[in-house]
Amino acid sequence: MNEKDAVSSLAALAQEARLRVFRALVGAAPAGMTPGALSSMLDIPASTLSFHLKELVHAGLVTVERESRNLFYRPSIRQMDDLLAYLTAHCCQGQSCGVAQRHGRTAC
Repeated sequence: MNEKDAVSSLAALAQEARLRVFRALVGAAPAGMTPGALSSMLDIPASTLSFHLKELVHAGLVTVERESRNLFYRPSIRQMDDLLAYLTAHCCQGQSCGVAQRHGRTAC
């Protein structure tokens, strides 16, 4: 991940509703959720939810796939892992500190 992509991902998550949507999608992975299910679960109006989903898709944190008549939104776990790896890549001055281990990767 490069700096521009990290900033885009962080900017997308730096809004309360989008963070709630992303966390809900992570919880529903890998099946994903429809906008209607997300709207009901999070009590976010459909038009507002559509805007937030568009921003998350644009940042690469969420994918959308049409299945029959429904759209399913799913979190991009790889993008999330890449962002976490980018943020922790240079922690602790290169010494093993356990931050990366907590995220399921080897130590710094």
